[in-house]
Amino acid sequence: MLCVMTRRIVLFGGSFDPIHVGHTTVARAACEHLEAERLLFIPARRSPHKHREPIADGADRLAMIHLAIADHPRLDVSDCELRRAGPSYTLDTVRTFRRMYGDAVELCWLVGADAARDLHRWHRAAELLDACRVCVMRRGGAPAPDWSPVARALGRERADALAANVIETPLVDVSSSAIRADLARGKDVSDRLAPAVWDYIRRRGLYGPQNAAGPVVFD
Repeated sequence: MLCVMTRRIVLFGGSFDPIHVGHTTVARAACEHLEAERLLFIPARRSPHKHREPIADGADRLAMIHLAIADHPRLDVSDCELRRAGPSYTLDTVRTFRRMYGDAVELCWLVGADAARDLHRWHRAAELLDACRVCVMRRGGAPAPDWSPVARALGRERADALAANVIETPLVDVSSSAIRADLARGKDVSDRLAPAVWDYIRRRGLYGPQNAAGPVVFD
């Protein structure tokens, strides 16, 4: 019998404000686990789950992603949400890629375990879960997510599908918010960023104190 390999594309959305080594580490792990053809970082224009706009503009975040993934051939980036007006709803993005690839490709949406617990509150969540394979990143050693709220809101079958698609990822204790806070205080965060991203942030003077005139001087 002829074995036909399924083409699989992973979609990884977020603010990436800025992208850091944690993002690229879990992306590579997910790509390997899912045996994906490639993984696309998708920076959000405006996340419907956050109360503030990203600090860096879309062009800077896109540029930093390109720099961070330059040495990883299976990682790529799409600006589809940056080009689309309004909140960056995941379902709209998945449908964009479904139109692009048709039914011959399996689309996987990558989401963190914390966000997945509130998935039933997302925009048209049931349609999203039916439109793609949602894969949940769980840090190694972290407790299993409680899917009961999802089951009550969206049905046991969808909750079971989420539970079956949990990917254990490396524990990388890095966050964009902590990086921004340290940069605003003039601290060196080079150990948490790709060297090219660190250089870009310094050159552009991103995430520095509000009153900084030009590039920030770091310790």
